[in-house]
Amino acid sequence: MFRNSAKTAVLLAGLGGVMVAIGSLFGRGGAVIGLVLGLAVVGFSYWRSDKLAIRAARAVPADPAQFPEYHAIMRELTVKAGLPMPGLFISPEMQPNAFATGRNPNHAAVAITVGLTQVCTWEEIRGVLAHELSHVRNRDILIGSVAAAVATAISFIANMAMWGAMFGGGNDDEDSPNPIALLATALLAPIAASLIQMAISRNREFEADRTGAELVGSGEPLARALEKLEAYSQRVPMNIAPAQASHFIVNPLAGRKVSFQNLFRTHPSTEQRVARLRDARVGAGVNA
Repeated sequence: MFRNSAKTAVLLAGLGGVMVAIGSLFGRGGAVIGLVLGLAVVGFSYWRSDKLAIRAARAVPADPAQFPEYHAIMRELTVKAGLPMPGLFISPEMQPNAFATGRNPNHAAVAITVGLTQVCTWEEIRGVLAHELSHVRNRDILIGSVAAAVATAISFIANMAMWGAMFGGGNDDEDSPNPIALLATALLAPIAASLIQMAISRNREFEADRTGAELVGSGEPLARALEKLEAYSQRVPMNIAPAQASHFIVNPLAGRKVSFQNLFRTHPSTEQRVARLRDARVGAGVNA
């Protein structure tokens, strides 16, 4: 657990460093401007992440009469985890999937799709819900929101750098930024930020798998569910914005082919996750 948390801290620090470095290209006050902009975006994302994610998935509150198992499992898991009951939502999407969102355990929400209830057993869904509740307990929604917000702000500042290089290149002031450096930064910084953001997301998925397995006492239910979800995500499309994909337990856009796929994954490979979950040491809380 400590190793995963340390990795996340290093990656987040890397994101912040890239942002300040970009801002510094605009002069003495540029780094401060970049930092202030990043903090503003992070703040908005932190307070609104739950509503944005629920709306994007077209999810509605889950009726206890229609989904009694869903409510019963979550009551059991929250008591065991020592957490308040999150809001429970159901999305009409036919791709089996799930996500957790919210700025902290007292303002959290968990959503599952209709497809999940049709493809998986409730024992397997219990493993999925334990994973999502672990995201809430580990404050992964906040970490992911910070990473996404900083990456977005970096891309915005990089675009400013590109415009500065295009229209400020004729300035002979010694303090003016090098237009070639600005162009290179504008092109490379968003890529670097995205790679770091996705690495953070993959790291937090592994940790939620591990702590979720500990919560239910076994990694097998989640492992079986992940195998089913991976297969269906390749065949059943989901109408979701790419910016929201990292919230889900498996990538809902997995059917889309991407070059250099491992670098641009928001999730670890399902094969890796299943192998870790089925490792006998997961029950003992040992990182594989």
